[in-house]
Amino acid sequence: MSEGQPTTAADPGPAQGSENSARQKTTRSARRRPRRIGTVRLSILAIVIGIVTGLGALVFRDLIGFIHNLLFLGQVSLEYDANVFTPASPWGPWVILVPVLGALVVTFLVEKFAPEARGHGVPEVMDAIYYKGGAIRPVVAVVKSLASAVAIGSGSAVGREGPIIQIGSALGSTLGQLVRVLSAERIILVAAGAGAGIAATFNTPIGGVLFAIELLLPEVSIQSFLPVALATGTATFVGQFFFGQQPAFDVPPLAPLHADGSAVISLCLYALLGVITGLAAAAFVLGLHKFEDLFEHIKNRYLRHAFGMLLVGIMIYVLFEKLGNYFVEGVGYATIQSILQGHFNVFWFLAILFVCKLLATCLSLGSGSSGGIFSPSLFMGATIGAAFAALLESLHMPVPISIASFAMVGMGAMVGGATGAVMTAVTMIFEMTRDYNIVMPMILAVALSVGVRRLVSAESIYTLKLFRRGRFLPKALHANVFLERRAHELMDSDIAVAPAETDFEEFLLRPEHQSRRLHIVVTHADRIFGVLRINTGLRRGLEHMHSGITLGDVADRKFTIVRANASGITVIRRLARRHAMMAVVVRDRRVPRPGDILGVITKEHVADSVTDSVQIYPG
Repeated sequence: MSEGQPTTAADPGPAQGSENSARQKTTRSARRRPRRIGTVRLSILAIVIGIVTGLGALVFRDLIGFIHNLLFLGQVSLEYDANVFTPASPWGPWVILVPVLGALVVTFLVEKFAPEARGHGVPEVMDAIYYKGGAIRPVVAVVKSLASAVAIGSGSAVGREGPIIQIGSALGSTLGQLVRVLSAERIILVAAGAGAGIAATFNTPIGGVLFAIELLLPEVSIQSFLPVALATGTATFVGQFFFGQQPAFDVPPLAPLHADGSAVISLCLYALLGVITGLAAAAFVLGLHKFEDLFEHIKNRYLRHAFGMLLVGIMIYVLFEKLGNYFVEGVGYATIQSILQGHFNVFWFLAILFVCKLLATCLSLGSGSSGGIFSPSLFMGATIGAAFAALLESLHMPVPISIASFAMVGMGAMVGGATGAVMTAVTMIFEMTRDYNIVMPMILAVALSVGVRRLVSAESIYTLKLFRRGRFLPKALHANVFLERRAHELMDSDIAVAPAETDFEEFLLRPEHQSRRLHIVVTHADRIFGVLRINTGLRRGLEHMHSGITLGDVADRKFTIVRANASGITVIRRLARRHAMMAVVVRDRRVPRPGDILGVITKEHVADSVTDSVQIYPG
């Protein structure tokens, strides 16, 4: 284009081109900016997460079966029932090396692609929720699936629920990042994925919801509960479609407790079991992290994990030679099923199984395996409960003793004590066995187990790992009453409203304004212009300045306006969003005028409200 040629619409000049470029950048930025999508769309995404997580649980189980059959039996098959003992391996004593081979593959996958896939998974999900806005890398789902399938299939003494929790959480986080939702909504999707993973793994929809509520959700409301419930329900349906509707374990009918003297004795015995299990849970929590510290002395991660799994391999081979089964390899459901059916009822035998599983799980996870702690907790709880019942039988107690009942209570007490998820433990054991008669003694035992474990170890097996990293998580769900207080309840009404042109020195010299901390709302042309806080420091800094300064000259424009009926959480969000030093509370009118000003809210007022509200919490 020659100089001086007129600019046409098809050929914009430099100024217009720059303006269009800026507009395009703004549009692209707006598209990238996270946005709130609301409960309905969030629920639709949760259903998608439930479907995919349910299918993921199916693929994950088949992958475990394929690897297990290939490495232990030399067969190419997906058929694998974890509730049935693994037959003798054709490798004979060389089966010891199967966990070592798995360890090398697991270490390669974790070190090469996703270090956060190491361990039992739930602490990483909790860390992502409370410290990373629910952000989990998509690759974690793939690596966790492969690494955990190899670990469990090759004999690592870990569970399959931890991996599927992390897989479902990574899926929820990835979907939230693709749709670009707010971090609060992404966290809900992460919790929904975790709950769906639990539900699909154990066929426990209520337990999945409670797991998300107790351990993952920072707050519980309709907006957070509904997506989690839909995800867990959908995942359960998908799981039942492929795995059937039968509970995880087949339990013989249990005799109910009758309201008589024998029932009191029985409840006291269940309470004693809860205390014993609480000590065992503390040993599990502290022992696992002690083993992690010990293995840290082996700097090479391949050598570290291979050595740990070599010890596990030796253990499972010795158990097979001496006791007839591998017992502690993999998830251990076959042992649990046999205990519940009454096939194992010898005290010393059950005590050995408990010690071996505790040691094998600590060796596996401590050296760097990938898998969950839920299944090992069920195994250890069942052996403790059954061993305790066997001991009571040998003492000829004056009440009927059921091995299956005490084993089930031990399962719930061990899970609740180790994880701190008490409602989840009670509900899931009930859903996994479908026997309501065990609920009352289980509630008692789980409560005592958690109490005893907390006396020994204040942190659970999930939170201790994060605590050691300097990550502190809440140990209770608090009802934040201060967030629901109205703005007119939080505000300070002892304020001054003055025009911007008011002389600052003259204003300070007024008798009613001297020697006091004062909040001022500055107005201009019948509008709210700014805010100002007068304290001792500001008085001293301005006392030697020349006259002529007005309130408008020193007013801070960083403020926000809230209605009198706005909630505390709305006030806090507006203060944070606008980086404001003060919120001006006005009457509920469309266009606020100086005459509508009722008071102000500063961050100090919010802090005072929090201080007042926490008085209702125990401890």
